[in-house]
Amino acid sequence: MESSSSLLFSSPFAFLSTTLFTIGVLKFVVALYHVYTHWSKRSVPYIQAIPNLGLPWQLLFRRLSTADYMKYIYNYDSDAKYIGMMDMATPLVVLRDPELIKDVMVKDFEYFTDHAPFLSEELDPLFGKTILSLRGDRWKEMRTTLSPSFTASKMKVMFELVSRCSHEFTEYLADHPELWPSIDTDDALRRHATDVIATSAFGISVNSMKERNNEFFMRGMEVIDFSSFVAVSKMMLFRATPRIMKALGLTFFSSATSKFFKRIVAETIKIREDQGIVRPDMIHLLMQAREKEGRSVHDMTLDDIVSQVFIFFFAGFDTASTLMCFLVHELAVHRDIQDRLYEEIEHFAERNGEISYESMSKMTYLDMVVSEALRKYPPAPLNDRICVKSYKLPPSKPGCKSVIIEPNSLIWLPVYALHHDPNYYPNPSKFDPERFSDKNKDNIVPYTYMPFGLGPRMCIGNRFALMEVKILVIHLLHKFIFKASEKTVEPMVFDKSLFALKPDGGFWISLEKREK
Repeated sequence: MESSSSLLFSSPFAFLSTTLFTIGVLKFVVALYHVYTHWSKRSVPYIQAIPNLGLPWQLLFRRLSTADYMKYIYNYDSDAKYIGMMDMATPLVVLRDPELIKDVMVKDFEYFTDHAPFLSEELDPLFGKTILSLRGDRWKEMRTTLSPSFTASKMKVMFELVSRCSHEFTEYLADHPELWPSIDTDDALRRHATDVIATSAFGISVNSMKERNNEFFMRGMEVIDFSSFVAVSKMMLFRATPRIMKALGLTFFSSATSKFFKRIVAETIKIREDQGIVRPDMIHLLMQAREKEGRSVHDMTLDDIVSQVFIFFFAGFDTASTLMCFLVHELAVHRDIQDRLYEEIEHFAERNGEISYESMSKMTYLDMVVSEALRKYPPAPLNDRICVKSYKLPPSKPGCKSVIIEPNSLIWLPVYALHHDPNYYPNPSKFDPERFSDKNKDNIVPYTYMPFGLGPRMCIGNRFALMEVKILVIHLLHKFIFKASEKTVEPMVFDKSLFALKPDGGFWISLEKREK
């Protein structure tokens, strides 16, 4: 009787299959070896790729909050300028040293011009064409096109539109005292943010507190839903198997959402062109860019315009509203800070509570309070860059060697962890606006404060977000006293089910009408 091994190789097909399988296994083992030894061979402090795989999975399966994960990585080796990690099979460097952060984000920006890829234009045209996702010359051109929308002079023009939304929002609350005992500020302030973006980007008036199921708000809720198992699974699949997702014809955001934004933008452009309407906003600037001749890199299309307006909506809907929630929360639990801020507001406000752009710009304590909220709760707990050409990093610490990081390697800036490092911010869990007073702000170590990022790719809409937050606080504090309710979470405990910073139990405060 023939042996089993001779039978195995008796067929050419069986022999070929066995050979290919063996080669595949060997390639996998070799790849795994390179992943496992990448940083140890370079004499860099690192978090093991295999033994510590459980930590990211704890984050993925909601056993660890994003904030705690960032702090764990940051504090892994407190003497190192940077830490090595692996993002699947891609080398990842976590920067800790402020001087090195300056080099990567500003001084040597040409080596780190792009964000890490998530959704390419081919995978999801809506997100892939946004200024956040664009790379190289395409990004540079779009940044140049959009920048005029966010200058100080443009903010002054947009001030009245944003202020009107804040006034209407405050008046709605004043007319509904049944809401005062316990308000879900996350829901309420998202509605306010919806109204602000609708009027400032689309030129459309929406009152989301009254029209609770308006399409702008409902689309926004759909877009930011990253907490469900389906959404998390979809995100992982797009990262791990982009070619398969493309072959299946799947997009990250639903086709209904893409169609909604495309329809709204197309209708807005048509009305403006037909009626000769000019508004100094993002759509107008993008329309102008589309009409330019001789564009050397890329012609502006309707899809390009839709994508930029979409990312403005996305950021304004969730990021700005969450910052407002954290700020209102801190004022509710720190009555002394709230009272001092109210005094400053009343000093500059007119009799009806209105305030001018110039007066708002002079409110130094308001600026201190907002800056401290951004420190304690940065909108993006993590910032990233991707290396586009080989770059030499200095030794991570004494005894280590310099390291060459290759193109496509990832860079992480652990913003939340830096903002909570007691070496830079003593008693970091304390909400203390005095850190940003004229007397103290020069003591802040440069490049340890980056709520909107740093360098040429810092958030383009930061001026608008700050204005939006400040105007709302001015209007609300003129009418109300913020107080903690029975549902207020204090001290703050972050929800492990969300990648964004949100309290476990949500945002809740109560309101008390001020006696005039």
